[in-house]
Amino acid sequence: MRDDSSLTPQEVADILKIAKNTVYELIKRGELKAYRVGRKVRVDPQDVEEYKTQGKKSSSVINTPMPTSTTPAPSSHVNTAPNQNRIVMNTPLRKHYLTEKEFIICGQDALLDILSRHLERHQNGVRVLRSYVGSYNGLYALYHGNASIATAHLWDGDTGEYNIPYIRRLLPGIPSVVIHIACRIQGFYVSKGNPKKIKEWQDLTRADVLMINREKGSGTRVLLDESLRRLNIPSWSVRGYDWEELSHLAVASTVARGDADVGIGNEKAAMQVSGIDFIPLQKEKYDMVIKKEDMNLPHVQAIIEILNSKEFKAELQGIGGYDLDKTGSIVTEI
Repeated sequence: MRDDSSLTPQEVADILKIAKNTVYELIKRGELKAYRVGRKVRVDPQDVEEYKTQGKKSSSVINTPMPTSTTPAPSSHVNTAPNQNRIVMNTPLRKHYLTEKEFIICGQDALLDILSRHLERHQNGVRVLRSYVGSYNGLYALYHGNASIATAHLWDGDTGEYNIPYIRRLLPGIPSVVIHIACRIQGFYVSKGNPKKIKEWQDLTRADVLMINREKGSGTRVLLDESLRRLNIPSWSVRGYDWEELSHLAVASTVARGDADVGIGNEKAAMQVSGIDFIPLQKEKYDMVIKKEDMNLPHVQAIIEILNSKEFKAELQGIGGYDLDKTGSIVTEI
């Protein structure tokens, strides 16, 4: 097929009326077929039509009316159907059915997988569903009731503060509690020995430097964009700015293979990928955001207990890459 008959992720997003990041997520989950032309992702029009057709078929089942005896739950975004022991939660693309023992945590760090395992084993625990979205989209999901908890590492270039300025803007009118998880170091991934001598943000504008970026909405992308803004560096001057990957490990691996000269991510991922060096830039705060109305739920209290437990902290210390000095402490209430 000729490349001009294929669609870019942005064109697919325009057709489906969704965000471009959502298109990448659909491709990552295997729900939408795609292929690469060099470094570019492309989608055939017929595959978009197939996805739309499948969505219509799913919708005919998912949107079947509930029995008339269904009683709305206290929260406006969920409904409980009697005799099914299920909760319906609306997502931007479709309704997702969750059992009463399921719980969604948004965030991409591996420590959330460890937290989820501890929570499922806790006496007041629940089954945990992980949504591997970036910080910005996680807060957005929490605002719309599509997540139980969101995590964030969003740096505000004007205040030098992490997370709180974004939480205030993205959760307007929603009283929330911010709990500290860990501190991490963000920096550059470069080839072993740093042959291009990349040390600061300005180096990204050099003609001999090719960068691999993170997707919009991720905390790492926000750090990059805010840093460029403060230095008055236009994004178009950075080679590779529009080339995106969806995780720290994917970025680090791209640099390790020699396909890019530099990427940005946390130190933990650099420890897992051979053939690269890590150039530290700044310490970041990784926090958890919970709606205040949910704080007294048994499984939320279980999460706080786990975060403060010696067992959880010991496991994270064992894998390295985290500063756990204030893990489990309440940062603020908003």
